[in-house]
Amino acid sequence: MAEEVVLLDFWPSPFGMRVRIALAEKGIKYEYKEEDLRNKSALLLQMNPVHKKIPVLIHNGKPVCESLIQVQYVDEAWHHKSPLLPSDPYKRAIARFWADFVDKKIYELGTKTWKTKGEEQETAKKEFIESLKLLEGELGDKPYFGGENLGYVDVVLVPFYSWFYAYEKCGNFSIEAECPKLIAWAKRCLQKESVSKSLPDQEKVYGFVLQLKKIYGIE
Repeated sequence: MAEEVVLLDFWPSPFGMRVRIALAEKGIKYEYKEEDLRNKSALLLQMNPVHKKIPVLIHNGKPVCESLIQVQYVDEAWHHKSPLLPSDPYKRAIARFWADFVDKKIYELGTKTWKTKGEEQETAKKEFIESLKLLEGELGDKPYFGGENLGYVDVVLVPFYSWFYAYEKCGNFSIEAECPKLIAWAKRCLQKESVSKSLPDQEKVYGFVLQLKKIYGIE
């Protein structure tokens, strides 16, 4: 039976980018459906009635929600190619720990770099760089968080690279000056087609953030 894979997504979503990368790494063909988040489709509301959010991965009619869970699902459902999570239980636990760290810190702090002003923004920038430095420490001298190959934490973190330019422009700071090793890692990831074709242009994301700032009345 032919597999039917559909991804309900929104182009600048770093969470959707994770699933795009995972599917590309596995070589899975899928139908991409762009959602209008101000006018959510009946399919999205039907497939994710709890959170009503993108991304939603639909595999043979069955929905899988929440990006960390979706990437793990893709890894398990198509385990024959490009494993993302390590086979060792301890290493797998460590990978999940850092993926959880990215979800709890990087998204929230990154958002604050463009959504806040003054002291709150300065604190967010400081904490954001501190969090990235912790990730640099975990990366160490490895080419990828997954070791010699792209792994789970790489897939979870690298989408935020497409937002870094917006964070820097809005927050007036340089991520590369503070975290050169992490930027070198991101550029290494982008040499992989699965990543480069899944991430939007940084300037396009910056334009989207400027639109958001107008909507929220942040000047």
